[in-house]
Amino acid sequence: MRSSKSRSRNKNRNNRPSGGNIINRVFDSSGPDGKVRGTPQQIIEKYNQLHRDAFLSGDRVDAENFAQHAEHYTRMLAEAQREVDAKREEQEEQNRQRQAERDRERNERLKAQEAAANDPSAMDQPAVDIPEQDSGLVETPEEKPKPQRARKPRPPRKPRPNPDEGDNPGGDSAPEAAE
Repeated sequence: MRSSKSRSRNKNRNNRPSGGNIINRVFDSSGPDGKVRGTPQQIIEKYNQLHRDAFLSGDRVDAENFAQHAEHYTRMLAEAQREVDAKREEQEEQNRQRQAERDRERNERLKAQEAAANDPSAMDQPAVDIPEQDSGLVETPEEKPKPQRARKPRPPRKPRPNPDEGDNPGGDSAPEAAE
């Protein structure tokens, strides 16, 4: 039977983080000289510094090891940067297409408005008074305007009784005259 500790260690063994921002992500790198923690750019700088130190001290094996670690993170950073650039280009292309579509629609609207403005049948026609002639038609009641009746003015309303006055037998709400 496996312990839960070994299962949790193996859980993410082959899974690389998908998506996400690798450029700003913090990594823990277990190098030959201990752990190095930071963003890929910081880790690259640290391993390059360790490479220079090992090279100057004459330890060619450690210098090569640090250089390989730096190169690994350099490649990771370059690939992440390519992905970011590809996404940016794709977004810019989509934005260009959307803008071109909006420009086409705007031009079509303007052309339609200009065509409507230049079309004499769409223009407002001047009002011409035609004298009434007897056409022989009979007027129906629906055609005649209804005369407006004058309204009678309403009588004024009676004031409402104040709830504080009169109906309150024990209340001293009304001011009394001084004796």
